[in-house]
Amino acid sequence: MLTIRLTRKGSNKRPDYRVVVTEKSAPRDGRFLEIVGHYHPKCNPAQVTLKMDRIQYWLSKGAQPSDTVRRLIDNAAASQPTETSS
Repeated sequence: MLTIRLTRKGSNKRPDYRVVVTEKSAPRDGRFLEIVGHYHPKCNPAQVTLKMDRIQYWLSKGAQPSDTVRRLIDNAAASQPTETSS
């Protein structure tokens, strides 16, 4: 089973995270299939960069996001401008 979750990078007390697609049984910082975003929580405000097209692709293939990644995706989707047609 595939999952979309965070993997930790960065030094002590300065965490940076990658949003990756990986097997559910793989270790946190282990092997992954694709990097689909970055999360920098120490910035004010926190910086989130997501490749929404690739995330949608993996979700369509059955990947399940972790709770934290689901929250990041929802926040990113809410902050994008919506297109309106007249």
